[in-house]
Amino acid sequence: MKREDAKLILTNWTKTESLLRHARTVELVMEAYAEKFDEDAEEWAVAGMLHDADYEKFPEEHPNKIVALLQDKGEHKIAHAISAHYTKWNVTYENTLDKALLASDELTGFIVACCQVRPDGIIGLTPKSVKKKLKSKNFAAKVERDEIAKGVALLGVDLDEHIQFIINVLEKHKHELQLVA
Repeated sequence: MKREDAKLILTNWTKTESLLRHARTVELVMEAYAEKFDEDAEEWAVAGMLHDADYEKFPEEHPNKIVALLQDKGEHKIAHAISAHYTKWNVTYENTLDKALLASDELTGFIVACCQVRPDGIIGLTPKSVKKKLKSKNFAAKVERDEIAKGVALLGVDLDEHIQFIINVLEKHKHELQLVA
């Protein structure tokens, strides 16, 4: 699936700016991880873009609607990764794409939240600062810290390095993503 086709699906089902921005941030992180792991960047970017595509329009059926649509289109690997981006759904993790999406979803959203409360946004944000915020249960309270920990463990990356990787990706797109003051 090409990104242009994925974007049509996303924008058909998702209207809120915050959810569209989340889709874009995870798309960028997944694309960068694909490049790092020598994987298909387009495929990984589409998985990141569409992982929550049905969340707004079909919250009670998330992620089943987008997974079914992708299965119908023959995008089985992307569909499986999306069906596995939350550990409590008890879906197996079959490959690096599955693990990277899980590891990147919640943490990317959390890092964006960190940027929103800083005077300089993403400029100067460090893993140490992000980890300090992770310990504060009241900050971005809906972010499930255990999902972040499980994703990092499954992907087999160091938390500090993973945080820095995401920061670096988002910082390259800071103006587009409105992550600067």
